[in-house]
Parts: sequence; C-alpha cells; structure tokens
Amino acid sequence: MLREDLAKAFVTTQSFKWDRTTGFKLASGGISPFYVDCRVLMAYPAPRNLVAQLAFEAIKDLPCDCIGGPEIGAIAISTAISGYGYHGTPRREWRTFVVRRQPKDHGLGKLIEGAVKPGDQALIVDDVLTSGGSLIKSVKAAREAGLKVDHALVIVDRNEQDGRARVEEQNVTLLRLLTIKDLMDFQETQQRVAGR
Repeated sequence: MLREDLAKAFVTTQSFKWDRTTGFKLASGGISPFYVDCRVLMAYPAPRNLVAQLAFEAIKDLPCDCIGGPEIGAIAISTAISGYGYHGTPRREWRTFVVRRQPKDHGLGKLIEGAVKPGDQALIVDDVLTSGGSLIKSVKAAREAGLKVDHALVIVDRNEQDGRARVEEQNVTLLRLLTIKDLMDFQETQQRVAGR
C-alpha cells in the first residue's frame, strides 16, 4: 500500500512524466521516454515522509551508522530517512553526510561533508538510478574515506543502462523503493479509471 501511495505521489506532484514520442534528454545525453524528478517529489512533506517510511522499513535491520550520497539529491533523502529513524521503532540514530562533486578548494578540502568517521557502516542513497554513475562515484568516495559500504538505496530504479548490474559490480546490494514499471503501471491504471 505504501509503495502504491508513493507511486501516486509521483503522479500527483507531476514528478513523473511519460512521453512515448519525443522523450526526455538524460544527463548522460541519451533519450528516455520517462522523466523522474525526485527533487520536486521531496519538496512535498507527505511524499517525503512516504520515502522515509519505506526506506526505514527496508534498512532498519541493516548494520548502518550513517546515510548519505551525492549532492544535491541525497541531502533531502538522507535527512528524511535519518529523521524518521530517530522516531521509528526500533529507534535508529543514523548520522548523515553528503558527497561533493569535487573537494572544496578551501578549509580542509573535504569530498565528504557530515558526521562520519573511518570504520562507519554507510548506506549510500540517491534519487534515481539510470546508469549508476553518481551512485558508484559516491560508493568509491565513501570507501576512500574509510567508510564501509555494503548497501545502496534509490527511490526509483529506471531499469535502464544496466544501472543495477553496474552498482552490484561494486559489491553493493541495491535496494529500491520503486521501479519505472511501478510508475508506469500506476499511471496507466489512473488513465483507465479516468477514461471510464
């Protein structure tokens, strides 16, 4: 039920679009018939809470000290999950961090910002999985900083460009809240109901 509620939230917040003819240009330069905007989704409190609740259920029994991922998308996700976990059952005190695109050119020149220390078990989160590039970069950066990374979580797996396989080649188990098929199925169901 929660997964269906999240799929509905993507449609009602217009965070999911499906264009069967022209499609949308991806960061990789490729074209996809799907547009998924988790930044818009996470700007709404109810969908943000759904993401946190579903993620909490998926990870609550995993060894985890901290949650983070690539800027900017992972900031809202990791903060929402951490906040939910703090009030969850069982209560979890997950710290958060963010992986910068490049190290700061001043101060300590960190690539990772947040409350982490070597040896921490980290969960890497991201909004959408396509090729897996940004997720893999974050996994590598976290490991180079001395964090242990065995799991990653995404809100939507687009099931494109072998993203899941590429992430799992890094010895990381991928968790996903929804797939692109879940969003397609929900939207098609809504269109059928509206057409009656």
